Amino acid sequence: MSQTKKQLKKWIAIANGETPADTVIKNGQIIDVFNLEIIKGDLAIVDGMFVGIGTYKGEQIIDAENRYICPSFIDGHVHIESSMVTPAEFSKVVLPHGVTTVITDPHEIANVSGTDGINFMLDNSKNIPLDVYFMLPSCVPATSVENSGAELTASDLEPFYNHPKVLGLAEVMDYPSLRTAADSIIDKITMTSNYSMQMDGHLAGLDPDAINVYKAAGIRTDHECNTVEDAKERLRRGMYLLIREGSVAKDLKSLIPVVNHNNARRCLFCTDDKHLDDLIKEGSIDHNVRLAIEYGLGPLTAIQMASLNAAECYGLKQKGAIAPGYEADFLLLDDLCSINIKEVYKSGQLVAREGVYASTHLKEKDPGPMLQKTVRIPELNKKDLQIPIGTAKTANIIEIIPNQLTTNHIKETVDVENSFFVPSIERDQQKLVVIERHKKTGNAGSGIVKGFGLKDGAIATTIAHDSHNIVATGTNDTDILRAVHELELMNGGLVLIRKGEVIASLPLTIAGLMSDQGFHTVETSLLQVKHALGVLGFQGGFNPFLTLSFLTLPVIPALKMTDSGLFDVISFQHIEVSL
Repeated sequence: MSQTKKQLKKWIAIANGETPADTVIKNGQIIDVFNLEIIKGDLAIVDGMFVGIGTYKGEQIIDAENRYICPSFIDGHVHIESSMVTPAEFSKVVLPHGVTTVITDPHEIANVSGTDGINFMLDNSKNIPLDVYFMLPSCVPATSVENSGAELTASDLEPFYNHPKVLGLAEVMDYPSLRTAADSIIDKITMTSNYSMQMDGHLAGLDPDAINVYKAAGIRTDHECNTVEDAKERLRRGMYLLIREGSVAKDLKSLIPVVNHNNARRCLFCTDDKHLDDLIKEGSIDHNVRLAIEYGLGPLTAIQMASLNAAECYGLKQKGAIAPGYEADFLLLDDLCSINIKEVYKSGQLVAREGVYASTHLKEKDPGPMLQKTVRIPELNKKDLQIPIGTAKTANIIEIIPNQLTTNHIKETVDVENSFFVPSIERDQQKLVVIERHKKTGNAGSGIVKGFGLKDGAIATTIAHDSHNIVATGTNDTDILRAVHELELMNGGLVLIRKGEVIASLPLTIAGLMSDQGFHTVETSLLQVKHALGVLGFQGGFNPFLTLSFLTLPVIPALKMTDSGLFDVISFQHIEVSL
């Protein structure tokens, strides 16, 4: 935050106690995230900044009533699009949960709409009481083995580096290109380094040699760990460890044991991908903090990870602490176990109380027709979805792992009619289809998935990481085709079909990823979708739509599906379904 000479003199006078502050907080227990202690004193605030701890007078007094004064939380890595609402609506959801700053990667919308999508996210984040910082998408498309709606080169990204909310380059997930030093990724890394900005990693399933490659390239973070040993290897090589707890990837319980007195300052939290209903019900980073405490981490260490560590990781020098020279983003907590948030303040102003958003927004920018007409597919029929099966009647199958992004590669006997695969409820084998939806190419990849447990019908969505084509799964071709057609009519979203009829849906008209409606409306539709899953016989302890959306991500092992067919991530090549 830049200061004028006049402003600086004003701050010093207030810090000295010579002039009343704008606001003074009294009767609070201040959480000192530098020493992990609780201290006492008045807090002086001016122009949205803390300028002193001591004894002060102010124009406005906030009586903390002996509550804990806690730095607000920072989400170290989040895709706002996964909440299915715009940044402005997203802020209304996470602010009551104590999150006043997020580091977002808009690669979801960028894979659909390129720079138009990034500009929309930047514009929609203006004039809201949530600080939204951006890491620019490094992999659009994520790989060369699928078809997305856009391609972003280093020259496409460079103009954004002058934006005050851009911090660097987002998760580098195309490891084969990084390992071989392909110009496509090296140009982006070199450009980012020239601007002295941050770079995030994406090391899913990779060994220590790969960590060496990432660190040699100047990439400092990873959020894709799910074992203690993986986490230690990253910490040993000087990486920041982002401990993720999202809607699908729930790694916190597995990773918290790695955090100790010696390495805690290199650890922080993120949500990555979290659906709106989970954000409302569980929370955001506040949920991570609660879980960390529940699993044995000290409350002050957990809070330090959620605030100061995240701020320092991303170079946000005036965020993350209750101390002079830091932004007055803070929470009033009833206790240090439940992390019950009484009030949330952004720049010294109240933005949420008792779990309810309490601020105002300016009018949001209209996304425009380019972002609202993004589902383009040719006419399809059952022949387009057929999967030939050989005489052995065995196949390569994607087996989902509940609440994980990784999958298993299994081989099983399948049911066959007229030499083509037939879904089996008894074997829990469903058809999985990915259809290119950006350029009307007609590409349709089909395979077999195990683990959803549907007894009837089909589900489909235009949220399909990272290229965001249409992905559908079901017990019969008729319902799968009906689901695909309905998504085209809706301009994207989520849909459930049973016996050829729509039983629930959620339109996501902005790039097929986000709703143009308020978060309460979206939440209502999501609850209807969740209820309708039971009608299809779903009984799993995971979110099937989120799980479905990650079955198309060909950079996370072991088997995934693209619009070009079944993809073996380990060998990094397409393979036949039939053995």
